[in-house]
Amino acid sequence: MIFPQLQTITYRYFLKPILFLFDPEYIHNLFTAIGESSERVSWLVKLLFRYSNPAQKKNVLGISFDNPIGLSAGFDYDGHMAQIMHSVGFGFNTVGTVTAMPYEGNQKPRLVRLPKSQSIMVNKGFKSGGAIEVRQRLDRKNLTHSTIGISIGSTNIHAINTINKAINDYLSTFKLFSNRKYVKYFELNISCPNIRLRGAFTQPNNFEKLCSTLSRLKLKQPIFVKMPNEISFIESDVLVTIALKHNIKGFIFSNLVKDRTNKYLDPIELSQVSHLPGNFSGKPTSENSNKLIAHTRKKFGNQIAIIGCGGVFSAMDAQAKLKAGADLVQLITGMIYVGPQLIGKINYDLTH
Repeated sequence: MIFPQLQTITYRYFLKPILFLFDPEYIHNLFTAIGESSERVSWLVKLLFRYSNPAQKKNVLGISFDNPIGLSAGFDYDGHMAQIMHSVGFGFNTVGTVTAMPYEGNQKPRLVRLPKSQSIMVNKGFKSGGAIEVRQRLDRKNLTHSTIGISIGSTNIHAINTINKAINDYLSTFKLFSNRKYVKYFELNISCPNIRLRGAFTQPNNFEKLCSTLSRLKLKQPIFVKMPNEISFIESDVLVTIALKHNIKGFIFSNLVKDRTNKYLDPIELSQVSHLPGNFSGKPTSENSNKLIAHTRKKFGNQIAIIGCGGVFSAMDAQAKLKAGADLVQLITGMIYVGPQLIGKINYDLTH
């Protein structure tokens, strides 16, 4: 990467103030289009943003990662930017959450910025073009140099209204991607709080049934379970134990925050969105995420692999998750508030 300080100043004082004048979903769609078109000049994107150091390479659950900083699910819904994210600097990037059938998303607004809280209120509800469309798009891309994962959820439509239907929906998407060589890992999203069946698969009996069914697929790729943020250690331990029973060894701590009394949420910003549904990313997720990482590593040791997710705005934030016991780290909100140069800056700072 070149001129990181200049990039940071340019984004913070010039580009971000302009971008934040517009609806966040409009800006997201704009950057999705720009990101996909930038694949033709990926060498330039790489020159500007990517920091590479062989010392950062890691092997987790048999997967090779160029560096420990990844793009979380929830940004590249439909795989438009799957190729360019490696050039931006990510060591791995997750597409999705992908669902078997298309879903246009929950009622707008689906994204609301809360700058003082360093958060985004999210109410997408598994917005997805559907698994077939996403697979066709990814098939056309050159993903040779990328470490790609697919986050999978059950389609958020009225027709998927029972546990059995939801499990079959999950299975359909896993099967569609299971034989794609570019898919290095899967994420099993059981914890999105913005869907009709929210919380259904954090119930042990339902999670047991889902894991048991998935185990019959005999997937070659490892699975990382996307865990809830607001969960007790006891409840989390039960889910981890069930997953391990079915040879699922990866866990992501964690998803969005629902509790509107969270101490990191600014009261004035919160009052402005009090009439809106949605849950919160970024800094409000950080404390619980780090506690769950530390507890789960201490409890289960090297039986498991952990990805730390939530509230990463700097190398210090990433290091806190790694020190707590995470093998890898994911982010989205930090990139939106700090800029795309953040990934290279974190990787640089972690090695210096």
